[in-house]
Amino acid sequence: MISPSSILSASQKNERSVAGFLRDLIAIKSLSGQEERVIARIREEMQACAYDEVTVDGMGNILGRIGRGKHVIAFDAHVDTVDVGNPANWTVDPFAGAEKDGVIYGRGACDMKGALASIVHGGKLIRQLGLEGEYTLFVVGSVQEEDCDGLCWQYIINEDRIRPEAVVIAEPTNLGVYRGHRGRMEIEVRTSGVSCHGSAPERGVNAIYRMAPIVRDIETLNDRLGGEPFLGKGTVTIAEIRSTSPSLCAVADSSTIHLDRRLAATDTMDSALREIRDLPSVRAAGADVVVLEYRVPSWRGVTYPVQKYYPTWLLAEDHPLLRAGAGNFESLFGAPAGIGRWVFSTNGVAVMGMHGIPCLGFGPGNEIHAHMATEQIPVEHLVKAVAWYAAFPAAYLSTINHT
Repeated sequence: MISPSSILSASQKNERSVAGFLRDLIAIKSLSGQEERVIARIREEMQACAYDEVTVDGMGNILGRIGRGKHVIAFDAHVDTVDVGNPANWTVDPFAGAEKDGVIYGRGACDMKGALASIVHGGKLIRQLGLEGEYTLFVVGSVQEEDCDGLCWQYIINEDRIRPEAVVIAEPTNLGVYRGHRGRMEIEVRTSGVSCHGSAPERGVNAIYRMAPIVRDIETLNDRLGGEPFLGKGTVTIAEIRSTSPSLCAVADSSTIHLDRRLAATDTMDSALREIRDLPSVRAAGADVVVLEYRVPSWRGVTYPVQKYYPTWLLAEDHPLLRAGAGNFESLFGAPAGIGRWVFSTNGVAVMGMHGIPCLGFGPGNEIHAHMATEQIPVEHLVKAVAWYAAFPAAYLSTINHT
C-alpha cells in the first residue's frame, strides 16, 4: 500500500507538469459553446498520462477512464469560462497564464481550469503509483457549465448512460470539503399593455406601469424568504428589466423582468413560482410567470433543451462520501478538513439535485477570484489537489467497505 506521504511527495515532484498544463489551458480561450480547442488539448494530456480510454461524447464533454472496477466514481471540472470583460481591468494578459511568486494568473485559473489540470494529473498519479482498485474512475471535462450548470451531466447520465455512485465536483473550495449549495431558477415575469401614441398616453395601457408595483413586491418578497442554517436563506433579485413599444414616441405594450431566484434547501420549483404568482401586484396585472429554457447548441452542434431550474443539493453530515473526503484530507495533510458550502451554483444541481447521486466538493483555488480580473490560483493548491484526487478513490472504497 502506498502511504499518504508518498502520494504527496509524488505530487510535489509533478508540480511543474501540472502547472505547465494549466498554463496551456489558460492560453486557449474557451467560452461556452466554443470549447473544441481546449478539449483537444485535454485529450492530448490524458493520453500522455496513460488513461485507459479517452472519449468525447456527443455533446462535447471529454471523459477519461481509469480502471474497470465495479464502483464507478467521477471527478468533474468544467472547461468553459466566462469572457474577460473590460480588458483594461486586467493587469496581466488573461490568456498568458502568467506565473509569479507561486501564483498562476489568467481567465479560468481558478474557475476552473486549475481544477481540470489537477483532476487529470490526479489520474496520472493513480497510474504512476499503482493506486488502481475495484473502481472505475471517470475524469470529466464538461462543457457549457457557465451558461447552464448541470446541462452536461444531464447529458452524461441520460444519453451516455454513465451513472456514477459518487461524484466529486472540483469547483474551487480553497481546499475545503464542501457538502452542497443553494439551487437557483431563472424566471421571467411579463406584463402586457395597449400601445398608443405617446402624446396621448390615456388612450393606452402602459405595461411598464403595470410592472412597477411588481418590482416593489419582488424586493419585499426577498426579505421574507426563509431557509435553513447551513446553506442559508433563499433570495430573489431582479437582474434585468425591458419593454417593447412601436417607437420611443409610444406607450409600452409589454414589460419583462428577469429574476435570479436562489433556492434554499426548503424551496422547490413549485413553491418558488407560487410565491411570485401569489403576489397581489402579479395577480392584479394578470402577469405571466415563466421558467425560462436553455436551448443553445454545444460546440459539437448538439442542442439539449432544459428548463433553467437548478435544484438545491446538500450531502448529509454523516454520509460516507463526506467522511471519505474529510478523512482523505486529514491523512494527506495532517489537519482536519474545513467543511463548507459554495455560495454559487455548480454541476451538482444535476448530479445530486436532479438525479440523487451523492456529490462532494473539493477543489483548488478560492472562489472569491472567480469571474474577476484578478483571477488566480496558487501552485501549492494544484499540488495538494492532485494528491487528494489521486488518493481519494481508495479512501472512498475503504470508507464504504467499513460502513
